[in-house]
Amino acid sequence: MRRFPLRRKGFSVTDPAYDVVSSTVHFTGRVITLRTDDVRMPDGAVVKRDVIAHPGAVGVVALDDSDRIMLIRQYRPAVRCYLWELPAGLLDAPGEDPLAAAARELAEEVGIRAGEWSVLVDVHSSPGMSNEIYRVYLARALSEKPDDFVAGPDEEADMQEQWLPLAEAVARILSGDITNGLAVAGILSASAWRASGAPLRAADAPWPARSVLG
Repeated sequence: MRRFPLRRKGFSVTDPAYDVVSSTVHFTGRVITLRTDDVRMPDGAVVKRDVIAHPGAVGVVALDDSDRIMLIRQYRPAVRCYLWELPAGLLDAPGEDPLAAAARELAEEVGIRAGEWSVLVDVHSSPGMSNEIYRVYLARALSEKPDDFVAGPDEEADMQEQWLPLAEAVARILSGDITNGLAVAGILSASAWRASGAPLRAADAPWPARSVLG
């Protein structure tokens, strides 16, 4: 395998050596687009790379004063089973602020509002074939669910909710009971934060890896 030397130190969300020469769109669905990019390599060769374009998503680790988090159990037709997940949603509205989207999903899915927000983790879910990226927030200072809360439509109408101690959620990840990628990243990040006390980013922290996608 031919290897090319690194030209700079540090992380960059783009690299001019890998120019996208052209793109061909094969399919546009409700959420995703499938396309083939012609990408120029550092040696000048142009290769084809299939890409699933995705609008991105946000999720929320809602942590109460007893160190419990809110989980939801939702049916996912793509994998034909129920999964335990965090409250989450797509960033499918043009120009939507991710923090506002996270607060909306937390309120709409489980009827919870939060007084304190921080960024836990940013994740490229499957960068070998998709540009999907998601941000998981930590929400604290939670308010009670309002009496008039009504679950959403479709799969959301069948959702179950569960408050689970953070340590138990970690154990359920390690046992294979929680497999949703966004939930795994968020729960383990929250546990690491609890154990280390490392500072978290502000809720409005820049998100360069998403902004480069437009």
